[in-house]
Amino acid sequence: MTEFLLRASDLVLDGASIVLLVTGSFFFLAGTVGVLRFPDVLTRLHALTKADTLGLGFVVLGLCIRTELWSVRVQLLVIWVIVLVSTATVAHLLARTALESRPDQSRADQDRTDRNRTGASS
Repeated sequence: MTEFLLRASDLVLDGASIVLLVTGSFFFLAGTVGVLRFPDVLTRLHALTKADTLGLGFVVLGLCIRTELWSVRVQLLVIWVIVLVSTATVAHLLARTALESRPDQSRADQDRTDRNRTGASS
């Protein structure tokens, strides 16, 4: 009876791991499609950072289920946290650089942007 329960629990863990790994792969694919399909730098950057970070989270969780060593689990989670921090930082720097290197906007566009930032209606 205990052998059957051990096999059943292994099957459940394997199934959960596979579901998490496939879900993570789907988000990686969605991020790649977003980079290829979206029109400008900011939307491409948004698609890539959000989807890939979430995809990596699912992959890390799927791998944490598969491994039995706590040290490997901790290493995987530390890698994910480092990627979370670095992705946010790099995305911010790239977005700021992209905005600064845009050609000058017309005065009406600048006024509309200023009103949106302050919350005034147009």
